[in-house]
Amino acid sequence: MFDPADFPEPTRVSVNGVELEVFEAGRHHAGEPIVLCHGWPEHAFSWRYQVPALAAAGHHVIVPNQRGYGNSSRPSEVTDYDIEHLSGDLIALLDHYGYDDATFVGHDWGAMVVWGLTLLHPHRVSKVINLSLPYQERGERPWLEFMEEVLGGDFYFVHFNRQPGVADAVLEENTSRFLRNLYRKNVPLREPEPGMVMINLANAETPLGDPLMSDRELAVFVSAFESSGFTGTINWYRNLDRNWHLLADVDPIIRQPALMIYGDRDAVARSEDLTAFVPHVEVVSLDCGHWIQHEKPEETNRAILRWLEQQSAV
Repeated sequence: MFDPADFPEPTRVSVNGVELEVFEAGRHHAGEPIVLCHGWPEHAFSWRYQVPALAAAGHHVIVPNQRGYGNSSRPSEVTDYDIEHLSGDLIALLDHYGYDDATFVGHDWGAMVVWGLTLLHPHRVSKVINLSLPYQERGERPWLEFMEEVLGGDFYFVHFNRQPGVADAVLEENTSRFLRNLYRKNVPLREPEPGMVMINLANAETPLGDPLMSDRELAVFVSAFESSGFTGTINWYRNLDRNWHLLADVDPIIRQPALMIYGDRDAVARSEDLTAFVPHVEVVSLDCGHWIQHEKPEETNRAILRWLEQQSAV
């Protein structure tokens, strides 16, 4: 298990009208920059196993707590969390460090941001590495409308939007229990329960499967969310249809070299036509669930470093 004391100390960086809490390793301008983008409900600390490995390979590793998370700014307007703002923060971070472009790595919602960033600012992204969430085709109808019809009003993306504030309050009231119950591995398959999955997790007395991390590691996440609350982070979901509209006129093809890492037991669906939108993609599958870089840190690092080495040899 990782000792939280070994994670880099943060700095606060003013970018794009907000302040981001940023963790770094490696030397500035000494190697190719690589930006690690966490998902929900995560934290820069989610990349604790990747940071030292990437720095040792010569990269300048930049790991922000994105807006809404940790000690980064938490704007009050929902629209301040759309893809233009989230990608704008990352572009401004590159400007702050004086980089023209970087390799961007995303997990879960972080992957959604990296895909969107690459579409909106293609010249600032040299390579793409995403975990769990593949490229999401824009489709004919707004994402939320489609999800509500197919998955129903209790699906958590829909619930977050249609019942604002309800889940936020339950998660904040049960922060420690929610995160303990969420961050699990080897969770047995079972029939979905009625109700909204995240609220159910926050209220469940007994966690399923095995703990994903040590108590000290989990405490980093619990402490961060007890301080920040969940509303800013859930506001990312409340911009799903706004993002659909914002991406209407961009070229939908990702032309950069890309690595897509799936967990074989992840509930997130794989893309059936990934190469149609990401033609230069390599796909790797690991024997794990959703929390790929936590569950299989060494295998994740090997896959990323091997692929980066191959790309530098091209």
